[in-house]
Amino acid sequence: MVNDPDKSLSANCGEATGGGQPGSSLSLSVLVPVYNERHLVAASLGHLLQIEHESISRLEVIVVDDCSTDGSYDVVQRIADGDSRVTVLRHGTNRGKGAAIRTALAAATGDVSVVHDADLEYNPGDLPALLRPFLEEGADAVYGSRYLSAAYRRVLMYRHTRNNRWVTALAAWFSDLTVTDIETCYKAIRTPLLKSIPLRSDDFRFEVEITMKLAKRQARIFEVPIRYMPRTQQEGKKIRTRDGMLAVLAILRWWLIDDIYETGTGDGGPSILRDMETAPRFNRWMADALRPHVGDRVLEIGSGIGNLTNHFVPRELYVASDISDMYLAHLRSYSIGKPYLRVARIDAENTADFGSSQGQFDTVLMVNVLEHLPDEQRALGNVLSALAPGGRAVILVPQHPGLFGSLDVALGHQRRYTPSTLTRSLEDAGFRVEGVFDFNRTAAPAWFVNGRLLRRTGFSRFQLKVLEVLLPVIRRIDRLWPWGGQSLVALGVRR
Repeated sequence: MVNDPDKSLSANCGEATGGGQPGSSLSLSVLVPVYNERHLVAASLGHLLQIEHESISRLEVIVVDDCSTDGSYDVVQRIADGDSRVTVLRHGTNRGKGAAIRTALAAATGDVSVVHDADLEYNPGDLPALLRPFLEEGADAVYGSRYLSAAYRRVLMYRHTRNNRWVTALAAWFSDLTVTDIETCYKAIRTPLLKSIPLRSDDFRFEVEITMKLAKRQARIFEVPIRYMPRTQQEGKKIRTRDGMLAVLAILRWWLIDDIYETGTGDGGPSILRDMETAPRFNRWMADALRPHVGDRVLEIGSGIGNLTNHFVPRELYVASDISDMYLAHLRSYSIGKPYLRVARIDAENTADFGSSQGQFDTVLMVNVLEHLPDEQRALGNVLSALAPGGRAVILVPQHPGLFGSLDVALGHQRRYTPSTLTRSLEDAGFRVEGVFDFNRTAAPAWFVNGRLLRRTGFSRFQLKVLEVLLPVIRRIDRLWPWGGQSLVALGVRR
């Protein structure tokens, strides 16, 4: 064992970090949907462009005119002509606030994106306060709440406020978040995260949709108090009672449907793996199967967003690793406030990524990773080097070569294993195999039907929901099936 493991990890395990990496400033993209706001939009953008704060390294304002008919487009275009920070886009037909946000987001390049309405109800002077949790706490999203305690606040309309709080309470119940103002316009979200979430709502249901999906993505959400100057319907306020009812339906929809990853966002993982991240009962079952074999100093290869990590911490030392930038960003955020948890970019086949961390760990976890690697012997050799003498590698891989089909191709599997082939691979790498056991027998027939007979490239979300609902029963009867499990677990010990 090395004398200073944390220093060694920081220097040699990719770019290991612990406790997050807060900076001093961020670039900010302000997304401004505009529809028939000719009399207010110039003043609104003027206030935005006056913001100067040490927390904002660069400001860009992306205005989307949603086919205004009152001359709003001409107003914002004149502003853009005089200020290079402003970009103006235009819809050929009126599509709604959510659609305008999607259009603006596609052009956003800042570290953080925030929505700003053009009607002067919100004060741009509050935006620097929204950035503080990103800089100080590693936040993924920050909501500006009109209802949090502050030095002072405007007295609001009672019925509108009660309706808003009722919708917020319902969303909080279904999302399990203590958010106080779900309908706030000021939602600041890390741009890569926001771009990785599919946004389907064209109208005000965007507010509910993004909150429900951030909850399912396990985002770290903060709230800060903001000022609010409401206007009446006579003054042009566009939200109606009907929008409140649609928001309730949207809460139920996005509670039931796990549509939380956009395709083609460079997240480094096939969609079926991302879908499995929405199955917390299944992940708990897997963690329970592996936990008896996990020690106090753990290196996890291929942590994803930490579905297993959060079942195994705290430990004396836990290093969560991946090669996906998006997953690493999530893990770094999750590591804040956990001094025992470090994050590293580690490619299992790259010996240099292991550096001088050799012999530091009593456990290396490698779950659903080995089958992806062309050079499994190099990867196993690297794993072996990271273990102290007597340390254990806990390796989970897919079983049954006869099940290899379209699902495996979609996942990028190189192979499936049998107990003998997995044992041979470990022994060839220098391990002593302590034991091999199977896991999840119930899924083997479903994998055969989907991957071999139907030639699908993923499980339907309905199938995953059924799995989650039935899992308490499945766990009780799984060992009764007469065939081997969908997965195989091997325990390899460093001699």
